Amino acid sequence: MTPIMIAALGLLMVATAFLSGLFGMAGGLILIGVLLALMPLPTAMVLHAITQMASNGWRALLWRQHIRWRAVANYLVGAAIALAAWSVTRYVPDKPIALLMLGATPFMARLLPTNIKPDPDSLWQGTVYGTICMGLMLMTGVSGPLLDTFFLGGNFGRREKVATKSMCQVVSHFTKLIYFGGIIDQAASLDPVLAGVAILASMLGTTLARRLLEAMTDQQFVTWSYKLITTIACYYIAYGGWLLVRTPVLAAIDKGGLQ
Repeated sequence: MTPIMIAALGLLMVATAFLSGLFGMAGGLILIGVLLALMPLPTAMVLHAITQMASNGWRALLWRQHIRWRAVANYLVGAAIALAAWSVTRYVPDKPIALLMLGATPFMARLLPTNIKPDPDSLWQGTVYGTICMGLMLMTGVSGPLLDTFFLGGNFGRREKVATKSMCQVVSHFTKLIYFGGIIDQAASLDPVLAGVAILASMLGTTLARRLLEAMTDQQFVTWSYKLITTIACYYIAYGGWLLVRTPVLAAIDKGGLQ
C-alpha cells in the first residue's frame, strides 16, 4: 500500500474506533465494509482483527472495573464451540455473501420471541449467542450487531455494556486472526507498518470517545445505538445484494447492447 492509502486508512480507523468507543459498536461494522472493498477477504479479515483487538482491548482496559466477567465466560464457551466447528470446514465466504450476512446480523436477535429477554448472565443464552456470533465473525468479520442487540437487551448500564462486550470482542477478533492468518488454506499476511498504524489509530479513537460516553445518559446510548445499527445494516444489505446481482445484470445489459 502507498503511504497516502495507509494514512487515509489510519484516519478512518481513528474515526471508527471513536464511534465504537462511544457506542461499543458500529465502528467495526463500517471498517470491515471499507476493507472488503479495498483488499482480498482474508487480508481484510486479518487487518480488521488487529484493529479491533487494539480498539476493544484498550476500551476494555479503560473500563475494566465495569466488566461483567460471568457474561464474558458464558460467551467464550460458545465461541470455542464455533471455532472447533469452523476449523473442520475452513470455509471462506465470497464478498457479496459476507456483506449480506453483515447486514442481516442486527435483525437476527430482533426475531426472537418477545418472551425471551436477552440475559448475558445466563449460561445457555451466552453459549448460544457466543456460538452464533463467533460463526458470524468468521463469515463476515464482525459479530457486533448481534452481540450489541444481546447486550442492549440485558440489565447492564452503558459502561457495563461497552466494557463487557469489548472483552468478548477481544477474544473473538483474536480467534478470527488465528483462523484467517493461519488455519485456512489461503492464509493472509499483513504489512507490519499498516498493522502498527491500525493499533495506534484504534487506541487514539477509543481514548477520544471516553469523555463523550461519560456525558451520555443510558437512554440516549440505547436510542442512538439502535438507529446506528439499523442504518448501517440496511446499507450493507443493499450493497451486498447489488454485488450479488451485478455480474448477471451487467452481462444481460452487454448482451442486449450487442444485439
